[in-house]
Amino acid sequence: MVAIDPLANTLATIYNAEMRSKKEVVTWPASKLILNVLKVLQREGYIGEFEYIDDGRWGKIRIQLLGRINKIGVIKPRYSVKYQDLVNPPHWLRKFLPAYNIGILVVSTPYGVLSHREAIQRKIGGVLIAYCY
Repeated sequence: MVAIDPLANTLATIYNAEMRSKKEVVTWPASKLILNVLKVLQREGYIGEFEYIDDGRWGKIRIQLLGRINKIGVIKPRYSVKYQDLVNPPHWLRKFLPAYNIGILVVSTPYGVLSHREAIQRKIGGVLIAYCY
């Protein structure tokens, strides 16, 4: 089987393992984008520790699950958003998150991959990558 979107594959694997109350999951292939998205999820408290495993091919990632994820997924197509689009009418927040102040959007910015709260705090926009609540 060919993985068309490795980030979507990783997030679907995390979601499936969470729904089955697993404590950890191993996913592959690994990439810098996936590792950066996992760092954001870890900072926000949705996942525990994760570890990159170099297997000589694509690499694998072992992720510790905390049981705090209800839904996680990628946003396709990847919408470009300005700072004003994240703040004033929170259209994107209403579209992907269930309620106000619940969950995060993962945004790729010129300063790296951040949550939407960090992007608003830094007053920058970017490209929507994923959501988690």
